[in-house]
Amino acid sequence: MSKRTSLHSHARTRSGRFRAAPLIGLAAVVAITVSGCGGDGEDGDQQAQSDVQPIAKEELLKLPEATTFGDIEGAPKDPAPTEPTDGAVVQVTEEVPVYDDKGGEPFARMPAKQLGSPTWLAVLDQQDDWFQVLLPSRPNASTGWLHNDNGVLETAENDFLVEVDTADFSMTLTEAGNEVGSWEIGTGTEEHPTPTGRAAIISSLEESVKDYSPLVLPLSSHSDSHETYGGGPGTVGIHGWPDDSVMGTETSDGCIRVPADALEKLSTVPLGTVVLVS
Repeated sequence: MSKRTSLHSHARTRSGRFRAAPLIGLAAVVAITVSGCGGDGEDGDQQAQSDVQPIAKEELLKLPEATTFGDIEGAPKDPAPTEPTDGAVVQVTEEVPVYDDKGGEPFARMPAKQLGSPTWLAVLDQQDDWFQVLLPSRPNASTGWLHNDNGVLETAENDFLVEVDTADFSMTLTEAGNEVGSWEIGTGTEEHPTPTGRAAIISSLEESVKDYSPLVLPLSSHSDSHETYGGGPGTVGIHGWPDDSVMGTETSDGCIRVPADALEKLSTVPLGTVVLVS
């Protein structure tokens, strides 16, 4: 099993520019801002290794990819979509199979990048070298199990939690249970509501054209009313807005609009941070 490290301090790197999938209401050429750290790998026991169903590389490539562009039918559902996690997150350092259960059948593959950022996933459960994680693909609240085969996964602790109350138009950011900030926000319309449930931040995109927001934080959730949006997969994101007139209103196509100081705070949280939307 991998040794967990703390994500309290998180370094930031930047990759090259590319065109990301449009989020709801935003489409831009972006630069990726990522954060995260990992621990030292340790060998799992022989029993855990024997539980893994082997899969050849060519067979792995036939499986659907678990990204924001994916729609993976039959994925296990989140067993507790309204609850926070214990803060565990896992980084996928190379492409791995996603299983339907511990020692079960592979049904998808998880790449090492999500929208150009390192793949950091929120852990819902852990048993030996098996990790149940929240998937970044459709349908919302999809999960799967990853196996830490030969140290391909790095685990860490993430003390941050984002809670969104759409009825009150409020967002609260906490670290280790202590409030970091609380803000009034804007949410989706009645026709295009902000999806509720447990999601996670999967990437951090710096806008090259900053008309709407200098930064966008894509979530693992997708619009329930937009199958696509602007040529993208209808990914829900957290982002800013040119002014505060939209705060306290249902005016977006599903994304969560936040004031500038909230976005600044949120830009410091690690990838994989859980976002609870009610």
